[in-house]
Amino acid sequence: MIGGGVAGLAAATALARRGAQVELFEAGPQAGGRCRSYFDPAIGAVIDNGNHLVLSGNRAVHAYLRRIGARGALTGPDRAVFDFVDMADNRRWRLKLGEGPVPAWIFSESRRVPGTKAKDYAAYAPLLWAKKTATIGAVVRDRGMLWRRLMAPFLLAALNTVPENASAALAGAVLRESLGLGGHACHPRIADPTLAAAFVDPALAFLESRGAKVHLGRRLRRLTSVGTGVRALEFADATLPTGMKDAVVLAVSAPVAQDLLPGLTAPDDFRAIVNAHFRFVPPAGAPPMLGVIGGTAEWIFTFHDRISVTISAADAILDEARESLAARIWADIARALQIDAPLPAWQIVKEKRATFAATPQQDALRPGARTASRNLFLAGDWTATGLPATLEGAIRSGDTAARLAAKHLHL
Repeated sequence: MIGGGVAGLAAATALARRGAQVELFEAGPQAGGRCRSYFDPAIGAVIDNGNHLVLSGNRAVHAYLRRIGARGALTGPDRAVFDFVDMADNRRWRLKLGEGPVPAWIFSESRRVPGTKAKDYAAYAPLLWAKKTATIGAVVRDRGMLWRRLMAPFLLAALNTVPENASAALAGAVLRESLGLGGHACHPRIADPTLAAAFVDPALAFLESRGAKVHLGRRLRRLTSVGTGVRALEFADATLPTGMKDAVVLAVSAPVAQDLLPGLTAPDDFRAIVNAHFRFVPPAGAPPMLGVIGGTAEWIFTFHDRISVTISAADAILDEARESLAARIWADIARALQIDAPLPAWQIVKEKRATFAATPQQDALRPGARTASRNLFLAGDWTATGLPATLEGAIRSGDTAARLAAKHLHL
């Protein structure tokens, strides 16, 4: 197993559960990839590198958590409710979805997005059967209140790409597995207390309990292929032989995979995510997640000891000075949560290439899990999962690679 991000951990734990002898190599000093937590001295607290919203309908995520014994690691309400504030007019509302598949909520003025009508929602139905070559902008013409106050921020967060230019087919896949299934699939879930405590530490403990070996700080330099199989893994300090009776799962980023596998077709255009963390106890009654319309901040997450913000497709602010960016985001938080306090201790985390750009062109470059080498399989949210680059997609990719590897190993 090469790569200890969520995709690699999903594949490793799935194989270990089947009885495979797993050995995992991770280039970084800790596992988790973009789903990691660490103590940050700037704010004096453990923070996540980013915020990952999970929905109750994310079946692969919940199956993974059950597998590693972390079923109760996510928290959230027992119904589909989402809080929003529009900075343009300070309008606040709570979107309340019904539990069943029939979207009766859109016919209730008190439950749907303010300023919208029931007929507005029908404009998004064509996304459910959109062609892979189509963009959202070409399929959906609406740019009214429904777009501004719900669909644009929702699709931006899910695709990490400006929605007008993003893949309509990927948007349709997200809608089919969330709003399309009804509120019972849309209960928001957040890792508590940290991402590592939910997704990483229990997986490492599970692997240890199954006799797996985990090597951190071990970067793969080269794959040696002979004929139709991988025959050796070359690290800085050793070369490990592999035979056709072994299986190798490559669960690394797309650029690293292309370096290791010359000629591999994979996404090559990426979008940034900026996360901001503030050491501040949220006010009583603050929602665990708040969508912000018309601000620099897009989604505010509140924890018992800190407030965190996620900004998607954030390439335009990557070069802004960290100090001014922190002040600007805090101003949004203070207004949105009605806080009267100066800028507290903060940290800005910028990920320049957080996900592939979810455009039709980039989606077409995503490879499947199989490779030309019979004993080599790919995993990662950038592979052809049918979903954008999300936790759900990453875990599904790991599960797919594990199934193929298990078949190769006759498990």
